[in-house]
Amino acid sequence: MVQLQAESLVPTDFGNFRIMAFSEVDNNWMPHLAIVAENTDFSKPVNVRFHSECITGEVFHSKKCECGQQLDAAMKYMAENTGIIVYLRQEGRNIGIINKLKAYALQEQGFDTVEANLKLGLPADDRDFTVAIEILKKLGIAEVNLLTNNPLKLDAVEKSTVTLNSRIALQMPSTKESKEYLQTKKSYFGHLLEDETETQIKATD
Repeated sequence: MVQLQAESLVPTDFGNFRIMAFSEVDNNWMPHLAIVAENTDFSKPVNVRFHSECITGEVFHSKKCECGQQLDAAMKYMAENTGIIVYLRQEGRNIGIINKLKAYALQEQGFDTVEANLKLGLPADDRDFTVAIEILKKLGIAEVNLLTNNPLKLDAVEKSTVTLNSRIALQMPSTKESKEYLQTKKSYFGHLLEDETETQIKATD
């Protein structure tokens, strides 16, 4: 069971956030994080995003995915509307950065993201959102508006004791480098992506 190990107020380009580190032990160098916008009221339905770590997209601004853009957009949304980002240390759909780079190399040979993972003997998506639900419960959050296009995240909430109030779409514009990646998300994983490519963050029922 993860526990709150440390927290601090952190000013960012998007506003002030309280960042909380959760792990089973206090010397974990890669804890999961709760990034909480100012004035977020946990007693009401909370805007929430489950976001898995993507060092290539978030730090090095890779064009192969939209992860960095999604994180920025989510932080902007939370700063303006209140809410929380649960940042999960599940790099590369939880295969790790080494395997992710190996998968990238296979993609250079023509494999898509799913095919590359499977060729490496890895699952297409090995993420587990159970810990995200656990963090919400630790914070006393009972009802959420989930920022996601991923039906697996919606399913994780619906199968928990946390109430899913609504979904908020979080779709980034595609690029020539990410177009096939996004199409694979839609066709293989069933992500709720619209065909248009304009950036959007809009509430849906």
